[in-house]
Amino acid sequence: MRKVVKFLLAVSAVVVAAGVQRSAEAAFVGAPMGLRGAIQYIKFDQPTLAPMAFTIFCLKYKDECKPTTQRIVFRGGRLKLTPERLALLQEVNRDVNASIRPEPNLEGLRGEKWLLHPASGDCNDYAVTKRHDLIAKGFPARSVLLSEVVVPWGEHHLVVVVRTTAGDLVLDNLTTHILPWSKKSYRWVRIQTPKNPYYWASLSGDRDA
Repeated sequence: MRKVVKFLLAVSAVVVAAGVQRSAEAAFVGAPMGLRGAIQYIKFDQPTLAPMAFTIFCLKYKDECKPTTQRIVFRGGRLKLTPERLALLQEVNRDVNASIRPEPNLEGLRGEKWLLHPASGDCNDYAVTKRHDLIAKGFPARSVLLSEVVVPWGEHHLVVVVRTTAGDLVLDNLTTHILPWSKKSYRWVRIQTPKNPYYWASLSGDRDA
């Protein structure tokens, strides 16, 4: 009888484990295929100057640039990517992309304003609005960072990087898909630092960090 009970308990444990695994896999069925590859993280390099327009943005929106007071723990403070958080990322990326009418900046650096929730704007406005909305929905500021890149056709561009245990993910107004940073065909220039969003750093070219 004891052998039968042990056998049934073992079978039950296998069934439960399989159910948990299927639930985890099902949670990411709607995620882009790029999220299912190898985990890759951004590697911060040397401190660098923040974009001038960002400095002006911080003067206008002081709460957006406050240093984090939270203790950074567990893999450098990366956020666990749950199905609920992934859904929020997709929601914010989609909603902000739809709510701001694209309006190219034809004045160069002089025309950069970096506004939250404008009726129309360029990539900078999309990025700072997404970061603001994600933090308002409970994402820690240390995990939601602005990053400057250069797109394949040579223009400078601003995106949002969300640092998670499943990899560093990119929210971009040029696409509705959320992809790992290593899957984007961009040249990465600089990024906010997790401890203090007012400070920026260059990025290492090593994509296996």
